[in-house]
Amino acid sequence: MEMIKISLPDGTVKEFESGTTPMDVAKSISEGFARNVISAKFEDTVVETSTPLTTDGSLILYTWNDKDGKKAFWHSTSHVMAQAIENLYPGSKLTIGPAIENGFYYDVDFGEQKISENDFKKIEDKMLEIARGKHEFSMRSTTKAEALSYYKEQKNPFKVELIENLEDGTITFCDHDSFTDLCRGGHIPNTGIIKAVKLMSVAGAYWRGNENNPQLTRVYGTSFPKQKDLKEYLELLEEAKKRDHRKLGKELQLFTFSQKVGQGLPLWLPKGAALRERLENFLKAAQKKAGYEMVITPHIGQKELYVTSGHYEKYGADSFQPIHTPNEGEEFLLKPMNCPHHCEIYNSAPWSYKDLPKRFAEFGTVYRYEQSGELHGLTRVRGFTQDDAHIFCTPDQLDSEFKKSNRPYLICIRIFRFR
Repeated sequence: MEMIKISLPDGTVKEFESGTTPMDVAKSISEGFARNVISAKFEDTVVETSTPLTTDGSLILYTWNDKDGKKAFWHSTSHVMAQAIENLYPGSKLTIGPAIENGFYYDVDFGEQKISENDFKKIEDKMLEIARGKHEFSMRSTTKAEALSYYKEQKNPFKVELIENLEDGTITFCDHDSFTDLCRGGHIPNTGIIKAVKLMSVAGAYWRGNENNPQLTRVYGTSFPKQKDLKEYLELLEEAKKRDHRKLGKELQLFTFSQKVGQGLPLWLPKGAALRERLENFLKAAQKKAGYEMVITPHIGQKELYVTSGHYEKYGADSFQPIHTPNEGEEFLLKPMNCPHHCEIYNSAPWSYKDLPKRFAEFGTVYRYEQSGELHGLTRVRGFTQDDAHIFCTPDQLDSEFKKSNRPYLICIRIFRFR
């Protein structure tokens, strides 16, 4: 029998028969530990706990206490919610359902059917009914032709579009119970681990984030391995609502929004402007003490600047449309980042190595065209001001500059009592 060597995070290297699964490895450590393992990563690739391992490599086993464990847990629950929706709303078309921070969502085309918070209880009940079946999550490969045929038969143009952009030989489905979904993987062993579910909200979302595409219904939810954990989470949310910055911003008259100005573009009221000024002055003093020089750059730049820097490729889809001037071919963008502007400041003069490091800092306002369904108070906006800085130094200065750059922010974290 061929043997393989599995390296664990603590440096231990164990030998196993080829075909051993991550769960087998977990059981070799202890049965108690194995009962808590819900996800795994082999050679930096997310795998199922039932995936046969056939080569030497490093293995990480995750429990609920790990970020990646929670990600697998919530992604798996999104499958369960999708199954419940399919059962309760025949004809609905599923699109994508990823794990997100503190839960998951699934974007669904309900057609003529409607869903609201009044429907949450029946969906949650159905989800728990499915979960109690302890159905195993199982991955299987399929050809592109088979995948396309399946979803064309289902009359689901969204999945068809996704598959058309995939390479043949890389397409996998996930099955549990009677449910099948296009999926890359990363699941808990079975649905029975899901003990508590809560749907949080519904919102509109454009297919693939493009407002020219059909509008879907995004259903948000969360789940936990214990009912007690869900109860504690909901209690924390209630406490957080009391200190929600949108609620406090209105009560304290700090900022507001106007539909005439535009969604996601905050207006600072006198009290908010005074608070912001005090905060900026405090931070500027900390930066100057740390050797930074303040600069100011414009709110726009030529499109070519951001193409050269790579920001257009990264942020182009999330940027406002180019500003066209009377000069033919001349285009400007509202800047998505301050970086290229600071680089141009550095390029404006010759520097000797004796002049380095040069530390430029700015409270620079940047703009990104976030989708309306993603806007959220001051935490997700279309125009925001960054306490931004860029350091130009020699290679041998890099280590010390990296360490120094953290000091002002560590001071701020302590002073503002961030956790």
